[in-house]
Amino acid sequence: MKKYTLGFVLFAALSSAQAATIIKIATEAPDGTAWMRELRAGAEGVKKHTDDRVEIKFYPGGVMGDEPTVLRKIKIGQLQGGAFTGGELAQVDKDTQIYSLPFVFKTLDEVDKVRAQLDPLLKQSVEKTGYEILGISGGGFAYLVSVNDIKGKDDLKAAKVWIPQGDRIAEAGFKAGGVTPIALPLADVYTSLQTGLIDTAANTPAGTIAFQWHTKVKHMVDLPLTYVVGILIVDKKVFDALSPEDRKTLSDELGAAFTRLDKINRDDNTQAREALQKQGIAIFKPNAAETASWESVGADARKNLVSDGEISAEMSAALDKALAAARK
Repeated sequence: MKKYTLGFVLFAALSSAQAATIIKIATEAPDGTAWMRELRAGAEGVKKHTDDRVEIKFYPGGVMGDEPTVLRKIKIGQLQGGAFTGGELAQVDKDTQIYSLPFVFKTLDEVDKVRAQLDPLLKQSVEKTGYEILGISGGGFAYLVSVNDIKGKDDLKAAKVWIPQGDRIAEAGFKAGGVTPIALPLADVYTSLQTGLIDTAANTPAGTIAFQWHTKVKHMVDLPLTYVVGILIVDKKVFDALSPEDRKTLSDELGAAFTRLDKINRDDNTQAREALQKQGIAIFKPNAAETASWESVGADARKNLVSDGEISAEMSAALDKALAAARK
């Protein structure tokens, strides 16, 4: 009887171990950032509330490669998920670029109201491609930062402007303004600023500091270029293989982490902007005429992107409807 009981206990323990699911997720976000702290806090909650049935392991700092490499590793099962910007995820679903459209938003209040309508649409759309979105985090507005002073389109045309590799939205936006950008992986931006391969890039204030670009640039243009989002996806087959209770726990815990991140990112960007000014980075505010000129460039770029199929007409119409309601 004792042997039978011991055997049963061992079998149950082994079955429990075999049932544990480890979800490996890659991100280019540096370790030690608020992004990683909150994601790890969410992962701890998942592990605790699933009684160790689900464990998340993160690989930060781009150690798993750039976004095409990460997506390839997800397809072959080496990874189960990844965190991307909306532009980076466009190779999975082009509509994830919707928040990256240039000069669309004027205020964070507009962003909040539009996201309340569009985030659910993005989740439904990405689900059709075989991935589950576990969270969308607002990174904040991206601004142009540069080694040289930029006070108008002529200055920008003379600049060596970086865009993320494969980011069709950024490419179309700059080309509509007469700029020929230089596409590079995010990990190459710092060294490219250092060597002079590029002299201008765009990022949030917090991102500019997190990636150490602030040590190379001297100027910032105070006009929101795009709204940056981070999107965490996992292979839908892996997600669907979990029990309904564990799927809910995974979604709830990481969803809560992303809600915290939205607030943290806003606070961090406010503090980072102040830090950039204290460091001596000059912040230039375009006048109304110059702002209107850039907004016109953004409108032209958006028409071209919809026409070329880079953004669906349906998602573009949903954006228009949400913006109109937000501005009433």
